[in-house]
Amino acid sequence: MRICARLKGNRRIRLLKLRRGLERLAVVRAQIKAIEQRRAQELKEAPAAGTHPMVLMLAKVMGVGLETADMLVAEVLSRPLRDHRAVARYAGLTGSPDESGAKCREQGLAKNGNGRVRRGMIQLAWRWLLHQKDSDLAQWFRARTADGRKDIRKTMIVALARKLLIALWRYVTTGVVPAGVVLKAA
Repeated sequence: MRICARLKGNRRIRLLKLRRGLERLAVVRAQIKAIEQRRAQELKEAPAAGTHPMVLMLAKVMGVGLETADMLVAEVLSRPLRDHRAVARYAGLTGSPDESGAKCREQGLAKNGNGRVRRGMIQLAWRWLLHQKDSDLAQWFRARTADGRKDIRKTMIVALARKLLIALWRYVTTGVVPAGVVLKAA
């Protein structure tokens, strides 16, 4: 507080605001930590209850954390979707065709679908490239983006997110681990 007493006017106010902001940040971090600890405790106490087995299966995959696994199971993977196309459609990771007469164009991503899952899967796809370098999906992405153009990488990361969601859906429903995927040690 000595520094604050010596400062005058706007500098003092800015320093006080910064301190309050840092105090709020500390409170939020403590709350997040408590929530994460409670979730981990619930999973340890009842690993076979409800959707917990699916969350634990996904959390074994290198690059997928508990938060991501929980979100995917709650939003998509616990739903009775009939096939891989329905999974991709639900997440909003399919194209939006524009067909008029003889012209067929693709308008980009369809905005219908679960936005939270779509954003989470695109983030997971980028993490996948870091943590699962030798998986078939990562190699598939790298083969198609070898020229390094940004527009191709942005398009292909959405395609990777769709393929990854379908692979994870198959993993939790049938138990088949996607090719080349590294699992965390037990």
